[in-house]
Amino acid sequence: MTELSKIPVTVITGFLGSGKTTLIRHLMQNPQGKRLAVLVNEFGPVGVDGDILKSCADENCPAENIVELANGCICCTVADDFIPTIEALMALPQKPDHILIETSGLALPKPLLKAFDWPAIRSRITVDGVIALADAEAVAAGRFAPDVAAVEAQRAADDSLDHETPLSEVFEDQISCADIVLLSKADLAGEAGLAAARAVVEAEAPRPLPILPMEEGRIDPQVILGLNAAAEDDLETRPSHHDGTDDHEHDDFDTVVIDLPEIVDPDALKEAITRLAREQNILRVKGYVAVSGKPMRMLVQAVGERVRSQYDQPWGDAARVSRLVVIGEHDDVDPAAIRAVLLPETVGA
Repeated sequence: MTELSKIPVTVITGFLGSGKTTLIRHLMQNPQGKRLAVLVNEFGPVGVDGDILKSCADENCPAENIVELANGCICCTVADDFIPTIEALMALPQKPDHILIETSGLALPKPLLKAFDWPAIRSRITVDGVIALADAEAVAAGRFAPDVAAVEAQRAADDSLDHETPLSEVFEDQISCADIVLLSKADLAGEAGLAAARAVVEAEAPRPLPILPMEEGRIDPQVILGLNAAAEDDLETRPSHHDGTDDHEHDDFDTVVIDLPEIVDPDALKEAITRLAREQNILRVKGYVAVSGKPMRMLVQAVGERVRSQYDQPWGDAARVSRLVVIGEHDDVDPAAIRAVLLPETVGA
C-alpha cells in the first residue's frame, strides 16, 4: 500500500446480538494476508466485545490495533471520539491495511458514513463497504419490534400516524445503509426461518442487496472485504429515517450494569436471564461471571430468551469480578427489578 492509497474501512452493523463480534473474530483469524485494526463501539459503560477480540489478538491484528469506545455511540460523538480514534489507528508505527468498525447494536450507520467526509480523514480513508448482520431467527419472528402485527394494523388504520417503534427504525436504517446483508445464526433459523428473514430484509431494502446466510461468523472474507463501495460518496442511495437531522437520540434505550457475587449454579443464572427477556422485555445481556470452583471466567451472551455461555479464559491474577450489562428499551429497564431477578439466582437460592 502506498502513502497515497486510502485505507479501506469495513463498517459492520447489526442489531444487538446479531453476531458482529463473532464475525470479526473470524476475519481476524482469516486476514487474507492483511494487517487489520479494529474499532469496537459499545452501548453502555462496560466493554465486553473489545475484551473478547483482544483475547484473539495476534501478529496480524495485535492488541494495540484493537480500540474500544464505550459509553457513547460513535455516530453521535464523531468529533470527540471517532475522528481522533481513526487518526490514532492510521498513525500506528505499522499502518493497518484494513480497518474493521463494529458499531453498537443501537447505532445508525449513516451518520457514521457522513463522518468519513471530514477533511481530517477524507483523503486518507474510505468506506470499503457496510455489512449489516441480521439474526435470521429473530427477524423471521419479528422480534426487532415488540409487536410488528399490531404496528402494521395501527398504521393501516390511520395513514397519518407513524407508529414505527425505535427498534424497527434501527433495523430498517441498518438494512438501508448496507452493501451486503448477512443472515446470521442460519442453523437456528432453518430453511423456513431463512426464507422468512430474507423476505423481511428484501421488503425493507431500498435497492436489491446480496443476502447471504451465515453460521458462527463463518463466511469467506473475500465476499465481504474489497467491495470498493466508497460508501461515503454514495449516501443518497442509503435512505434513513433520520435524514435531514443532525443527530439522533438514544433516549429510547437504556443500560444498567449489574455486579454479582460468585455464582454457584450457572444454569440458574441462565434461567434468570431468560426470565428478564420474557417478563421485562430485556433485549440483551452480556458480560463475565465468576463461577464458584471454576478457575476460568464464564462469558455470557444473551439475545432475548436465547442465552449462551462459555468459559473463555483463566482469571489468572485478575479480580474475580462478575459483571453483566443489561440493555433494553428505556421504559423496560428497571434496575431494581432486574437485580431482584438476577441476584437471588447467582447464589443458587
